[in-house]
Amino acid sequence: MATFLDKPLASFHLVLGAGGALAVFGLAMVFSASSVESLLFSDPTSRSPFGIFDRQAIYLLVGLVAVWLGLRLRPSMYRRLAYPALLAAVVLLAVVLVPAIGQEMYGARRWLDVGLFQLQPSELAKVAFVLWGADLLVRKQKMLGEWRHLLIPLVPVGMLLGGLVMLEPDLGTTLCFVLILFALLWTVGAPLRMFMALFAAMIAGVVALIAVEPYRMQRIVTYLDPFSDPEGAGLQSIRGMYALATGGWWGVGLGNSRMKWGLLPNGHSDYIFAIVGEELGFVGCLILLALFGTLAYAGLRIARRTSDPFIRLVSAAVIIWLVGQAIINIGYVVGLLPVTGVPLPLISSGGTSLVVTMFIVGMLAGFARHEPDAVAHLRRHGQGRTARLLRLPIPRSAVDGLPRRRR
Repeated sequence: MATFLDKPLASFHLVLGAGGALAVFGLAMVFSASSVESLLFSDPTSRSPFGIFDRQAIYLLVGLVAVWLGLRLRPSMYRRLAYPALLAAVVLLAVVLVPAIGQEMYGARRWLDVGLFQLQPSELAKVAFVLWGADLLVRKQKMLGEWRHLLIPLVPVGMLLGGLVMLEPDLGTTLCFVLILFALLWTVGAPLRMFMALFAAMIAGVVALIAVEPYRMQRIVTYLDPFSDPEGAGLQSIRGMYALATGGWWGVGLGNSRMKWGLLPNGHSDYIFAIVGEELGFVGCLILLALFGTLAYAGLRIARRTSDPFIRLVSAAVIIWLVGQAIINIGYVVGLLPVTGVPLPLISSGGTSLVVTMFIVGMLAGFARHEPDAVAHLRRHGQGRTARLLRLPIPRSAVDGLPRRRR
């Protein structure tokens, strides 16, 4: 393993390997978890267990294009796109709140119907906030010794995005914006006192948001004692834990879940980890966690090894966001956290989330090619066969070191 990790393009292969394995794992589990629902609720004249799976497979193909695009874009292009992307995100988050435009499901208005698919603007807004926040902090890096330059306008913009998402309402996604904000400040070296103040403010805000909405308070009550209402508010939590308990060490076998027969709501989306535990057991859950751990290691490795402050900020922020979101999802499935409804990245069904996450995987893999060791390797040996096939650009620092061709 040490030999592999010493290779100049190890981070590149780790990101693509772990991200690809998670995407394939997720596609298989979406089919297994959704086959019964697809069969029961499809058109009676053409019943098929592949309805949700087919849609997810199409999103996966679109996601492959997103990976390629993420690989192709240079860091300088990401920085140029940061401000337009943030403006577009604010506009889309505002538009989705308009009753005549935004699509409402499960009591929340989070989707825009764009014809072929439904777009979830909050997923795009996460990426926009990461890119804009990283670019902002890099531009202001000589002034970051003062709190006001660290916090303004980063925190107000984060609050604006989070506030628009809360109007949908979506507390879980709002917490993802908080993760991104904290990750950017942590990576840039913000003082501990600032984190303590922001954390206290966040806790006060979350408590206030819970207090003003009865359904959020009900989730806290259910979290503390799901068996107080086993056929109502606690049903999903209880059956999710039953699914995990049924799986034991090795699971009941892929495709053999009992909970997917209408017993576990949202088994192919928010609660897909419960189906993983039931069908693949504790070992399957460990494999899934190991893949997320590998992706986390690769992302933080890129952040640590790069000499570009923008790449460092973006790599650390997106990894903390993705892994933090995975921890939140798994945490509420196993009963350690209140239910928030955030998807498990690359695993849960859902188009916008999958495509955006695959774009991020491509972006991280592209950043890995800008590590100093990777640049030196590309300078000496040039592009590999796969990179030439994908028509990936050579990092500019590597191009600058190559001898110029004679005309």
